[in-house]
Amino acid sequence: MRFLVRDRLLGIGDDYWIEDDRGNKVFLVDGKAMRLRDTFELKDTQGRVLIDIRHKMFALRDTMVIERDGDPLATIRRKRLSLLRNHYRVSLADGSTELDVSGKILDREFAVEYDGELLAVVSRRWLRVRETYGVDVVREDVDPALLIAVAVCVIHLAERERESD
Repeated sequence: MRFLVRDRLLGIGDDYWIEDDRGNKVFLVDGKAMRLRDTFELKDTQGRVLIDIRHKMFALRDTMVIERDGDPLATIRRKRLSLLRNHYRVSLADGSTELDVSGKILDREFAVEYDGELLAVVSRRWLRVRETYGVDVVREDVDPALLIAVAVCVIHLAERERESD
């Protein structure tokens, strides 16, 4: 299933809808302004919070945390010892599952994989709308909200890293 995400979504304090490939609103990204750290909420169409996304304040490396119902779901950070700056590691809360995110993050052209198997592709190539990228979830047995949250986090971390350079 494909989802359309507005690039402006990374603006803290702004709210943006994520649509499916038929133009239906599916998720609302609620950027929380006036916070010490970057915070987003991913909500369903009824306004229920599905996922909380927070920038971890006190970490050696830039880190984002994804939570569901107050419980940690995943931690995202740039992969250590990688020659590629555009390689991120997603550690799920179960402790044994790790997702790899690699590609041209700032160009919105990257993939999310688990153990070499493709879970989602993030791309601008197949869209004609400016300032928009797509998240194509290729496996039906994965949580699309989690993969969208991963894409938001990785892009946010890459943008922060570019700004600090």
